[in-house]
Amino acid sequence: MGHTVPLAQLADISVKKGPPAIKSEKARRTVWVYVDIKTSDVGGYVAKAQAAVEAAVKTPTGVSVHWSGQWEYMERVNSTLWKVIPLTLAIVFLLLYLHFRNLVETCMVMVTLPFALIGGVWLMWLLDYNISVAVAVGFIALAGLAAETGVVMLVYLDQAFTERVKAGQMNTVSDLKAAVVAGAVDRVRPKLMTVATTLIGLLPVMYGTATGSQVMKRIAAPMVGGLISSTMLTLVILPALYLLYKRVQFRRTLAGTVGAQQIGEVRD
Repeated sequence: MGHTVPLAQLADISVKKGPPAIKSEKARRTVWVYVDIKTSDVGGYVAKAQAAVEAAVKTPTGVSVHWSGQWEYMERVNSTLWKVIPLTLAIVFLLLYLHFRNLVETCMVMVTLPFALIGGVWLMWLLDYNISVAVAVGFIALAGLAAETGVVMLVYLDQAFTERVKAGQMNTVSDLKAAVVAGAVDRVRPKLMTVATTLIGLLPVMYGTATGSQVMKRIAAPMVGGLISSTMLTLVILPALYLLYKRVQFRRTLAGTVGAQQIGEVRD
């Protein structure tokens, strides 16, 4: 009744080292082990660490090991990207088809996208960047830029072909080759100007040192390398594919015209 009981009479008090608090998650007591990585990427380190823990550590009953932190966030984003990237390519394909109304020409532009990835992968290797979410975003943006430059190239080729047809200068395969060469040559200067202005805008981002630059560099690097390889390869590959496609059409048209003339002569 109103008297104070000393704590020493209730328990033995001593100072010992231990966790500052008892943590729990999902109704289970947990212990956190923090690891800072400087020599490897997060995904590669966790894969090696998981193998080492499984081989050397035997967890007793009721104890489990869960890998969390940045690796867990990265795995969630990767699962999302596996859905976003195919969806992005499908949208690009649909927009190209709505523009050209031709499945073959749409596929020709889509075929040029892997050539843009070549430069991005090489530059990533030269800069010693690992695959990350920022890199994936850079490759997605690169696909859009490569499709844009491919569309402009194909428009110039179609324009040169149509002008030759209207002028009555499309009579042989040599005339078709001359039209393709003329369309490709007319596209060189606009394409180089487009790529140059884009690179001028990306290079400061790629070599920046401000806050957040580590993420922005990994977005810009695939775009810079991909634009360079896309410029060189698209100028060669896309006109060649266009020539093969139009040559098949031209020969079919020519064969149909010759056959119609022969039928007319027999009837006469």
